[in-house]
Amino acid sequence: MTFASDLVAQLERVTAGQPIPCVRALHLPPAEAAAAKNGEFCALELDDGALGISYVLLGGLLTRLAAADDPQTIVGMDALQLAREFVAPAADSGDRELRRTLGFAACNALSRTVMTRMGFAPPRATDSIGGIDPQAGDHVGMVGLFSPLLKQVTAAGARLTVIELNPDYAGHYDGYRVTLDASALEGCNKVLSTSTILLNHTVDDMLAHCRRAGRIVLIGPSAGCLPDPLFARGVSVVGGSWITDRAGFVDALRRGESWSAFAYKFALAAADWPGVPENG
Repeated sequence: MTFASDLVAQLERVTAGQPIPCVRALHLPPAEAAAAKNGEFCALELDDGALGISYVLLGGLLTRLAAADDPQTIVGMDALQLAREFVAPAADSGDRELRRTLGFAACNALSRTVMTRMGFAPPRATDSIGGIDPQAGDHVGMVGLFSPLLKQVTAAGARLTVIELNPDYAGHYDGYRVTLDASALEGCNKVLSTSTILLNHTVDDMLAHCRRAGRIVLIGPSAGCLPDPLFARGVSVVGGSWITDRAGFVDALRRGESWSAFAYKFALAAADWPGVPENG
């Protein structure tokens, strides 16, 4: 079983016998915002008001979504039905890649529905690196190049190894190195990863290299799914964005403006998660 299949299976179990919301709309940032941070994510809205965020800059997805019929055809669709499309294999065609992205957004939106029904809201993050607390003597692995976070790790005297897919970034830099070899994570005692590995279906492979890490933190706005499949795979903390003002968030996203005033960053540890009562 993969992370994607486990997540969808859990959503099926915990919503069994309950009303399933339908897709109300897909909200995209303007094309001109694609080069900036405010244009990196879409939001899928359900008819109960839940929003699910997904990264849309992989393989030119934003442009392709804006030109495709998918945003119109999914309106009114059962959210669980769309969520099942997240399980599509990574090697599928471009059309399937679009549907997989929409499926991931649906998983996040339906997860928000479940958590809202539970009356649960995750705790606010106290820092931007998920409490990974780098120390001298640590070997920190970073999956995805978080440029703004590099100094927070290296300034503490920790050794830093970054895993990247883009060969243009590979090499040795001041205080850290970037490699394409994920097996380099096997020597790390702490790991900080971008949530993009959930969308591109590399999460299982990456986490398989992190078995020696005592702390694994996965962060990013699109880390909004039920956390159980990640905790079961050894992730210590899941950090994402918790939307507090739906209308304000949607308006800002569609304008290509910052939506930080309409959401807060959370850091959810396994000990803080009560779990979802499962049906069926």
